[in-house]
This record gives sequence, C-alpha cells and structure tokens, in this order.
Amino acid sequence: MKRTLKGSAGLLVAAAALGLSACKPNPPERSEPEAPAEPGEAVPAKPEFKAGASKLPPDRSAKPAKPVPVELWKEFSGEKAFAEVRKQVELGPRPSGSGEIEKARAAIDASLRAAGWDVERQEFTETTPRGPVKFVNLVARFSPSMARPAPANTQRAIICSHYDTKRFSTIRFTGANDGASSSGALLELARVLALDPQLAAKVELVFFDGEEAVVQFTESDGLYGSRFYARSLRTSQRAGQFQFGILWDMIGDKDLTITLPPDSPQPLTQNLLRAADKLGVRSRFAYHDRSIWDDHVPLNQLKIPTVDLIDFDYLAWHTADDTLDQISPESLRTVGAVTLYHLREALAK
Repeated sequence: MKRTLKGSAGLLVAAAALGLSACKPNPPERSEPEAPAEPGEAVPAKPEFKAGASKLPPDRSAKPAKPVPVELWKEFSGEKAFAEVRKQVELGPRPSGSGEIEKARAAIDASLRAAGWDVERQEFTETTPRGPVKFVNLVARFSPSMARPAPANTQRAIICSHYDTKRFSTIRFTGANDGASSSGALLELARVLALDPQLAAKVELVFFDGEEAVVQFTESDGLYGSRFYARSLRTSQRAGQFQFGILWDMIGDKDLTITLPPDSPQPLTQNLLRAADKLGVRSRFAYHDRSIWDDHVPLNQLKIPTVDLIDFDYLAWHTADDTLDQISPESLRTVGAVTLYHLREALAK
C-alpha cells in the first residue's frame, strides 16, 4: 500500500489510487612419468619449443571475457521483465508471512543467482496489528571475481522494490502492478547489470518485504522491510557509502506516467529526467500533486537521496483488477532503460 501526504499533517489519502581469493602460490611444476606405449602403438611426438619460450603451450580453453555493451540500457528487455512479472503473478496473492510469498522469494533468489548475484536473506519478525509476522528482505550484491559472499563495501547505489502484496479478505489481489511489476523488472535489471561486472559491483539490489500495511497505513504499520533495511545500514555503518537510491513501484501500467513526488531529492531527479529526455521518453515522467509515503522514505530519512519512480495514476490500484493484462513490457523497458542510463552516467567514475 502507498499513501499520499498533504502538508505536514501527513494524512492518509485512501482515494489516492492515482498517484558485490586470496590466491595460493602455484605449486612447483613436476614432470609426470609417461605411460609406456603398448606394443605396436606409436609414441606421440613431444611439442617442440624454441629457447626462451614458455614451458607449456598457451591455454586456449579459457573463454575471453565478453565485451561490455556500450549502450547498456538497450540490453534491457521488456519481454524478459514481463516473464518475471508473470512468474510472480501466477503464484497468486503474496502477502507477508504467507506460503506464497516464500515461493516468490525462491523464484527471485533463483533468478538473481542465475545472473551471478550473491543473495542475502534479511529475516526479522515485527509486531503488527494482527500479531507477530516474519518478514524477509532479499539483498543482492555482485562480485566481478564471483567471490562469495560478495563484498559489501563496493556499492554506491541502491535500486529497490517491494515484492509483497496487500492482504485482502474480500478480493483475490495478485498485485500484477503493485508488487510484481517492479520486482520482475528488477530481476531483468540484475541480468543486464551483470553484463557490466564493474558497474554491477557498485549497485545493491533490494527486494523489500512488508511494504504493505497489515491493516491500515500508519507510522508503524507498513514499510516494514525498508525500515528494517535502513536500520541495518545505520547499525553496520554502511549508509555513508551510498550516493543515491532509486525505488521502483507500480511501473508496469500500459498507460505509463511516472508521478514523481514533488519533494523528490535534487539533483537526482533532474538527472533521471535528463536520462529520460536522452532516451526520448521524457513525456512518461511528470510530478504528482502531493508527497507519497513509500519505501523511499526510510532511506531519505537516513540521508540517502532516494527517488520513488511510481505511477500513482493507476485506477486498478488495490483492486481485483490489478492483473497481468494491465502490464506492458514497453513500460517496464522504459523505466529499466532510464535507470540504466542514469547508473552508467552517475557511477562511471
């Protein structure tokens, strides 16, 4: 659930449905005895080497590293992102603490690891209006050397999404846009970032559990995952290493209009709008008429400038109509490409 804030009162607007080895020295080389040839069998000739040449012929078995795409943002596939969205939706409603959300976690974890990312499970239990609930954030980091665990000190940007869905007793809510669209697109972002290992090592991907309020959104009900993650950054003293964050939420609407909160941090927002302009999609970005209470808030409170890329002008928000047919691969591609363009520009140095 998201809510919008008017003025300092921060009132809940229920109708705002708009809206990352040590190497041991090589052992001394030994000459292995040659097996004697069988009778009648020809003895293979030894390779000849010129003086000063290497003792061993070159190893041609290792594949050369693939070149990094110059225009990385063009590698983002809306169709592949959509396929990840579909996986989530087909699991059905995925509220925090349910068996279905654990299946969603397993699918997200598998996709991240397949793309070369190391995944940390942040498990915690919080008291909610309906009693204690277990939540699990998934935090992904990339190591160009494939070290495990991946180092946690190279990341400079946070890209995040929530993957839980709102719990309803009266409707079957699968959250195709509100939960699945941003999470599916984030998995495609992970795949594309892995094509540029040095850039990927500078990015932390976070899948928040418990964005939705268990009952009604208040300062203590909702944003469970992002609030816990922010506390963990403060406790581990990692917050200072991040330059910025980008939150994705409800980014799959066919009629995409990203409604930026008017209090979005500058110059981060302007840089993202500049990226959108460069890619010819500036018309898909506008400002909302009021602040939005979402997972970017705890990060901004931690003084990590974070912008919420969200389409709050979505009539199917928190209704049974938030289904897969509302989602456009092109909308997913638009947000993914703009974010990748900005990451290349901002983290190139």
